[in-house]
Amino acid sequence: LAYDAYCSEENEDQQALMLKRHIDSIRKHIHELSAKDYSSLKGLRSLDLVLLFIPIEAAFVVAFQGDEKLFSDAFEHKIVVVTPTTLLATLRTIENIWRFERQNENARIIANKAGAIHDKLCGFVQDMEKIGVQVDTLHRTYEGAMGKLSTGKGNLIRQASQLVELGAKTKKTLPSTLLSSQDENSNHADEQDHIE
Repeated sequence: LAYDAYCSEENEDQQALMLKRHIDSIRKHIHELSAKDYSSLKGLRSLDLVLLFIPIEAAFVVAFQGDEKLFSDAFEHKIVVVTPTTLLATLRTIENIWRFERQNENARIIANKAGAIHDKLCGFVQDMEKIGVQVDTLHRTYEGAMGKLSTGKGNLIRQASQLVELGAKTKKTLPSTLLSSQDENSNHADEQDHIE
């Protein structure tokens, strides 16, 4: 309204008064928007700026010619004043800022997931190393037990076979694989005895 009165007023003093009212109206609107503090609303992800749209380009120009600090004061209150000629460029800039923000957020998520995967991999490698040590221990224990059972000097299979040869009564027979490995070991042991 003040801008309309400014434009229609022919008296310079009245025109200056209407211009001051127009500037005061914009400044009041800047302070009202700033007081609402939209950028700090919970649950709302927004930029730290609020756009104040002045639909008449000439109203914008006259106001900022009349008070050169108006634009910087608005910016200090986190208000960006836009007009029809600057609105699209401003919205595109905001769109790019949001896109970069999403990319940065995605990069943070990827970095966190990469760290979690790395930590999980480290734990997996440590477990595999433990399994390897346990498999080696198990293999050595198995070899020791098999030596006592069928391959070592004075092993149980040889002693049991000797008992059967001496006439021990049995109901079961030992597996042929153990007896054949016993025969091979026995022949090898006999050869060693003859060499010595």
